[in-house]
Amino acid sequence: MNSAIEKPTRSANARTIFGLADLLRIMLMKADARLPMISTKATATKYFMVLSRFLRNRYCMAFRFRLIPFLATVVLVAIGVSAGRWQDGRAARKLALEARLAAGNAAAPLVLGAAPVVAADVEFRRVRLQGEWVAGWPVYLDNRPHAGKPGFYLLMPLRLAGSDMHVLVARGWLPRDMADRSKLPVYGTPAGPVTVEGIARLAPGHVMQLGEAPKLAPGAIVQNADAAALAAATGWKFQPLVVEQTTPDAAATQAGAEALVRDWPAPAMGADKHKGYAFQWYALAAMAVLFFVFTGLRKSGKR
Repeated sequence: MNSAIEKPTRSANARTIFGLADLLRIMLMKADARLPMISTKATATKYFMVLSRFLRNRYCMAFRFRLIPFLATVVLVAIGVSAGRWQDGRAARKLALEARLAAGNAAAPLVLGAAPVVAADVEFRRVRLQGEWVAGWPVYLDNRPHAGKPGFYLLMPLRLAGSDMHVLVARGWLPRDMADRSKLPVYGTPAGPVTVEGIARLAPGHVMQLGEAPKLAPGAIVQNADAAALAAATGWKFQPLVVEQTTPDAAATQAGAEALVRDWPAPAMGADKHKGYAFQWYALAAMAVLFFVFTGLRKSGKR
């Protein structure tokens, strides 16, 4: 007879626990997602009733509060929620970056002129340059593999037409001669006025620098370089960005036409990965609370 009476009680307790778990899940959501859940899926009155029923439950009255497990639960919840929000922020930034890339590719090319630009405003935009190559100032970025092969990125200034402003252009990738590492690859550089299109980037990428970096000079092989470094080495004016060339050299020699590879790596996105990490951190916080509650109820029931 006692079992017949206790069975409905256990079912009510289970419904109460599941109601609290649902409440905890909603409270861990962001505010903009939490409000629609409360207003559409359930009302605040429902969750108040769930909490009240839990407090009136005889198992709750027998719950044994322990300070050390409680403090550990608070720490875990704080870590889980903080880390989850941090991963949510990283996912939001990656999504914004994807939107900027899509908008930049869809927009018409921006013509860069002599007026200085803000690099962050034009990053990932398609740009168009008109001017002449400064063929006597190539710079080779070492340790830039492509398709599993070692090689360089070729950087070269382009002086904009009718001005003393320069733009640093990453013209493409060149393979390295592994038999003679001092031998530079052959490529063609068009003479006279040219029109170049590409993608504006803040920098051509950074790799680990071992030891002191060599001084920038024409034909130097270095690990890292950017527009500011070339401006300091040459004394010329540079736009504060680098352009990854995407169009072929129309007037290149036949020997150099196939030398430069312009298969530029896309920026790493991975927004879904960060969303998955955020879910794991929020789940850790929720499990910490549930573990604290269930272990307290189980131990109190054994007394």
